[in-house]
Amino acid sequence: VQLQASGGGLVQAGGSLRLSCAASGRTYNPNALAYFRQPPGREREFVGAIVWSSGNTYYADSVKGRFTVSRDNPRNTGYLQMDNLKPEDTAVYYCAVAWGRLIATFTDPDSYNVWGQGTLVTVSS
Repeated sequence: VQLQASGGGLVQAGGSLRLSCAASGRTYNPNALAYFRQPPGREREFVGAIVWSSGNTYYADSVKGRFTVSRDNPRNTGYLQMDNLKPEDTAVYYCAVAWGRLIATFTDPDSYNVWGQGTLVTVSS
């Protein structure tokens, strides 16, 4: 399985962006898909996750109510809809899936074994 991330860019504060994470390769049926981000000069942090089968979602407090993780099963694609963006949301965003393994902790990067390339999101004030 390979993940192809897209959708980053430059947006003004208060604007919206949607990131996509498309899977290719072997049969795709992950346990969960998550988004992480790494702001400049800081550690990678959890943004949100979705359980692929149930659609249950989990979010970091900093994005709750503004960001939405979703998935399109037939298209093998996950999405991160980001609304009301703030300058502090500026970061490189990564998608990741737990494929063939159970999730221990949604917020732990080590729970995910397949990663997409990062995509830069820049929010100007």
